[in-house]
Amino acid sequence: MPPKKKVLFVCTHNSARSQMAERLLNYLYGDRYEAYSAGTKPMPIDPLTTKVMAEKGFDLSLHRPKSLEDLKCLKFDFVVTLSDRASETCPISSSGKTIIHQEFEDPVDANGSDEERLKAFQRVRDEIQFWIVNRFVEQTLHII
Repeated sequence: MPPKKKVLFVCTHNSARSQMAERLLNYLYGDRYEAYSAGTKPMPIDPLTTKVMAEKGFDLSLHRPKSLEDLKCLKFDFVVTLSDRASETCPISSSGKTIIHQEFEDPVDANGSDEERLKAFQRVRDEIQFWIVNRFVEQTLHII
């Protein structure tokens, strides 16, 4: 079996989108990929991230926000930036063989009631999962 390809998901705070992407890729295709996540300016994982991932059976209790500095010694096959801000400020992108930018709305920025904010996190989680299933389904990542 060929070695797993390393994938780094980067967003600004490593508190929502990149955490979701890391966990989903490792769960769905962990036999082929080894996913990591980091933020350009890490902050604590948002409690709603933990909640919406738990709805799908994923425990993020051992996850912690990481900075790009924490992962600087690793070489990645793919670096995926999940926000325009991360794409513009990601110095580690040069350590990836393939750079991908896939924008997802930051659910942390959602306004409204607790219910509306929860729905924003659920929507982004589901969008990320859909994208991962469609992009990482094969052994080789297809760049469009």
